[in-house]
Amino acid sequence: MSEPSGAAVSLAEAPPPAATPSRPLAAQRVLPLRRPGRWIATAVVLVLAAQFVHGLVSNPFYQWDRFGYWFLRPTILDGLLITLEVAAYSAVLGLLGGILLALARLSRSPVLRAVSWTYVWALRSIPLIVVLLFLYNFSALYRTLSLGVPFGPAFFTFDESRLATDMAVAVIGLSLNEAAYAAEVVRGGILSVDQGQHEAASALGLPKGYQFRRIVFPQALRSITPNYVNQLIGLIKATSLVFYVSLLDLFGTAQTMGATYPGDIVPLLLVVTVWYLILTSVVSVIQFYVERYYARGATRTLPPTPLQKLRTGLTDLRDRIRREAAV
Repeated sequence: MSEPSGAAVSLAEAPPPAATPSRPLAAQRVLPLRRPGRWIATAVVLVLAAQFVHGLVSNPFYQWDRFGYWFLRPTILDGLLITLEVAAYSAVLGLLGGILLALARLSRSPVLRAVSWTYVWALRSIPLIVVLLFLYNFSALYRTLSLGVPFGPAFFTFDESRLATDMAVAVIGLSLNEAAYAAEVVRGGILSVDQGQHEAASALGLPKGYQFRRIVFPQALRSITPNYVNQLIGLIKATSLVFYVSLLDLFGTAQTMGATYPGDIVPLLLVVTVWYLILTSVVSVIQFYVERYYARGATRTLPPTPLQKLRTGLTDLRDRIRREAAV
């Protein structure tokens, strides 16, 4: 059937519609979403913080003049030095003991695994103050210590009362307790290393000791460091218990001075509080830089340091002020 003359033109051949003139886009300012709840919560927190600071400053009960008198007294600084010594020795010995216990727990020997598990279970179950008091009275159970053939003659004999000084009792007690917790931290860090790393090291024929020192342990430190630093902060605070084994650390010195000067108990407690805050803050700063060091190769960009954050914030503030001034 033939098409009728004057047939409609197909859509493909139809002329395009005339373009309508468009209006120029006007610049509009984007307004952020209003969040009144956040502003209300911020205002409440600021008011409470201001009241707390005002109470600290204006309340005469705190005796800030006596706080300033005691803060840098030689007797307080001597106690602080003992606290640092006990914490440093216990941290090193506790970490070394924790590494040995973790390796024993991960070994194929059932005896080593059982002994390590029993040690961790027992020391984490017994309060630290009980461990310290038990060691302090250890000479009542064993007056002498000896080295020799098991169940046989002794070659060397030591007087336990001379070896067990107040410092030795405090360090040994804290180290034994710290090793139990450090063992679980180290074991968790080792288990966090990908199994492929172990398999690749074994495929290269590397010795087990070399694998652990150069491949496994450096990667495990990324997990061990933040957890063990938390333990270290707890250890610094736990040194206050050595006062009960006649060692005058920072807390023990404050207690002794408080008994001598009863009117200065509150200022002395504030002195102890501020010094512990300073010590734990220093450890936290060290933790940040150690974590940042071991984050190399694991993250695309390293986290900025506090100085870098401050510099970036000042730069952003200056740019914002310039933009607002230009408008």
